[in-house]
Amino acid sequence: MSKNYLAYLFLVLAALCWSGNFIVGKFATLFQIPPLTLNVFRWIAVWLILMPFTYKEIYRNLPYIKKNWLVISFMGVITISTFNSVVYFALNYTQVVNAVLMLAAIPAATIVFSSIMKIEKTNIFQIFGLLLSFVGVAAIISNGDFQKIISLNFNKGDLWMLVCVITWSLYSTLLKKHNFKFSQFTLIQLMVSVGILFLIPQFFYEKYIGLELNFNNAFYLILFYVVVFPAIAAYYFWQKGVKIIGPNRATMFIQLMPLFSAIMAIIIFKEKIELYHFTGAAFILSGIYLSNRKLND
Repeated sequence: MSKNYLAYLFLVLAALCWSGNFIVGKFATLFQIPPLTLNVFRWIAVWLILMPFTYKEIYRNLPYIKKNWLVISFMGVITISTFNSVVYFALNYTQVVNAVLMLAAIPAATIVFSSIMKIEKTNIFQIFGLLLSFVGVAAIISNGDFQKIISLNFNKGDLWMLVCVITWSLYSTLLKKHNFKFSQFTLIQLMVSVGILFLIPQFFYEKYIGLELNFNNAFYLILFYVVVFPAIAAYYFWQKGVKIIGPNRATMFIQLMPLFSAIMAIIIFKEKIELYHFTGAAFILSGIYLSNRKLND
C-alpha cells in the first residue's frame, strides 16, 4: 500500500508542476516570447543539466538502448517536440482554462490506447471515476454555469490541444508497455536527445517568419521555471507514478490540473474562491479515488 501512496504523491506533484506550466506559458505569450523558440531553449537546457548525471548509465546500456531506440525515439518526438511545443503555441490562441479543459479528455484516450495495446483492462470504477472527474473539471472551467460548456466555441488553440490529448495518452500507455531497465532521468535524457532534433526546425521557422526572442529578465525567469519544474521534476514524478500503478489509474491525476490552475489563478490574479471551486474539487478527488479501486476477484 505504501508504494501506491508514493505513486499518488508523485502524480500529484507532476500535476502541480504542469499546472504551473500553463500559467507560465500564458505569461510567455504576454511578454511576446516565441512559443516554439521557448520550447527549444527549454529542452536544450534540460539536456545540458541532465547529461553529467546520465552519460555513464547511457554508455553502460548502449546495446539495450539500441534495441529499444525506435520506441524511445517515438516517445521523444510525441512529447518533447510535439506536446510541449503545441501547448505553448495553443496558448497564443486560447485561454488557460480552455486548454486545460481539453486535457480532461486524456484519461478517456489513455483507457482506449491501453485497451487497444492490451496493457490494462478497464473496470467499472475507472469509467465511473472518469465521469465524476470530468463533471468536476466542467464545474471549475464553467464557473458553475454548465450552459457555458454546452455553448463553448472552440477556437484554433483548442483544436491544437487535441493533438496534446492524443500524444500524451499514447506516451503514458507506451511508458507502461515498455518497462525500461534504466533510470527515469536517463529515459528523459534519451527522449530529449531525439526531441531536440525535431525542435531545431521549429526554431528556424519562427525566425523565418520574423519572431525574435528578447533576452530579458522575464524570459530568464520563465525559462528557469519551465526547465526545472514541468520538464525535469514533473517528467520524473510522472514516469515513476505510471510505472507503479499503470497508465489507466495514473492518467486520472491529469484531472487535478484544472483544479490547481484555478487555485493558481486565485492566488496570482486575486480571483474570488466560489462554491463551484469546492464542488469541482470534490468531484475530481472522488473520481481519482474511484479510479484507483479494483474489482473484487
